Amino acid sequence: MGKIVAVLIMLGSLLSGATVGQQSAPLKLAHTILLPDVKSGDFDHFAIDLPGHRLFLTAEENKTIEVFDLRTNQRTTSVKGVDTPHSMIFLPDANQLAVVDGGDGTLKFFDADKYALQDTVKLELDADSSAYDPAKHLLYIVSGGEEGKMDHILISAVDTTTRKRVADIQVDSVNVEAMVLEKNSPRMFINIRDRSLVGVVDRENKAVLATWPLDGVQGNTPLALDEGNHRLFVVCRKPAKFLVLDSNSGKIVASFPTAPIADDTIFDPASKRIYVAGDGFTVVYLQEGADRYKEIARIPTSFRAKTAILVPELKRFYLAVPRHGQKAAEVRVYDVE
Repeated sequence: MGKIVAVLIMLGSLLSGATVGQQSAPLKLAHTILLPDVKSGDFDHFAIDLPGHRLFLTAEENKTIEVFDLRTNQRTTSVKGVDTPHSMIFLPDANQLAVVDGGDGTLKFFDADKYALQDTVKLELDADSSAYDPAKHLLYIVSGGEEGKMDHILISAVDTTTRKRVADIQVDSVNVEAMVLEKNSPRMFINIRDRSLVGVVDRENKAVLATWPLDGVQGNTPLALDEGNHRLFVVCRKPAKFLVLDSNSGKIVASFPTAPIADDTIFDPASKRIYVAGDGFTVVYLQEGADRYKEIARIPTSFRAKTAILVPELKRFYLAVPRHGQKAAEVRVYDVE
């Protein structure tokens, strides 16, 4: 009898632990928005219009921008007029959507009511990643490089008020991926992917200040920044690694395995969580201190589901899932627990 009681207690403990684990999962799937008419091919980036309750998503090979209502979790329209849309930003004051189009190397400004094209700024071919300085109304955009048939990269600054290209910063690379800006300094961090380096750029002097090696890992793609703690989060693909760098020295202070083929990394200062979206699952890490981190969850997702956005104001996490075989593309909406 004593053995039976012991076994029952052990089973109860295991079930209780499993329940706690489920309850404490950081993301809980709430809705799925099917996109049956979106062709095969990756999504690239989201953008948000909180006052207008809208979410935007670039569908590269579909040559569209998909628009969703945040209140109903429904797609409302599919915007055409782009060739290879990559990154974008919603400009609330002008009620415009600025979309980086890598196909013809332009930044396109769309009216955000009827989605009519209003203006175009010429960049270089293969324009892709971007980062916005709202204080100065400058959008920094990567273009050129190997796919743009150039032997270097240009980071172009576009004034979103005048819609003019006002500056270029040349980088000795043919493949620069993500960028993040410091708010309290003119520094910008970039992933120099072809050389497995992180670059530090002075936006005011238009110069590369330093490059930091990544200790043998390759394919450094997404970036996120904790400016308060001077920590830079870098995710690499070969092998799949999540790295934490001191943003003053470039020293690597932590390293963890992560999701493969990651394309978006998001840091939430309020919860101290870092989300890494990749092929097959999203990994969530907890920052316990500037140099202390732990993995708290691996959320199973789907094939190449590597495009994500966190909306803290709604306690929602959105994940784009491309078409795979007979399975339609979709956007998954998660409650943040």
